[in-house]
Amino acid sequence: MQIIKAGYEILDPLNGEEILKKIERVARVCYKSEEKIGEGTAEKMVRALVKSKHEAMLEHFSFSVKFIVDRGVSHELVRHRVASFAQESTRYCNYGKSGEVTFIEPTVLRLENKEDKDGYTAWHFWHHSMEVAETAYKNMLGAGATPQEARAVLPNSLKTEVVMTANLREWRHFFSLRACGSTGKPHPQMLEVAVPLLKEVKSLIPVVFDDLEPLEE
Repeated sequence: MQIIKAGYEILDPLNGEEILKKIERVARVCYKSEEKIGEGTAEKMVRALVKSKHEAMLEHFSFSVKFIVDRGVSHELVRHRVASFAQESTRYCNYGKSGEVTFIEPTVLRLENKEDKDGYTAWHFWHHSMEVAETAYKNMLGAGATPQEARAVLPNSLKTEVVMTANLREWRHFFSLRACGSTGKPHPQMLEVAVPLLKEVKSLIPVVFDDLEPLEE
């Protein structure tokens, strides 16, 4: 059994200056003001677009991120229906071949140290449950079950990889919900990946995400 932390990987090179220039070229078509394109005009234009909520122009640039999260968090990711997704399939992946099943350690349990009357923490019971699930999965495969049949015993903590491709407008919506908590505090394990991702993207692409302030992880 392997236990890892959640993470992510940006799959595309992000050149902030070129991204802003592309958005400006697209936006100026609306006003037939291409002749105004010059040094420093792209940042000014995009800043005005974001401020005025004219975010349709942001849909003309997309990038992809691979998330390494648990199955529970992946269900929140795929609710962003404007985006496109590719996800590791428990139906076709045979985890018995690798010799171990990989789980994402729950953030909350990693931080809490509360014990029951016998001195056991919630993390202890979670860890034991993962061991039981892995054993049951391997036993089912050994008994002739297919991966899609054996996956019935795999828990929400199972590691999965999800590639999410979205345009800048949808990424703004994603970060607003999942990193900034615009509709309520996000799940701790979603914050674990969404907050550092927003911070990195803000450093790579100026202006577009400047108004979004992430919560503390």
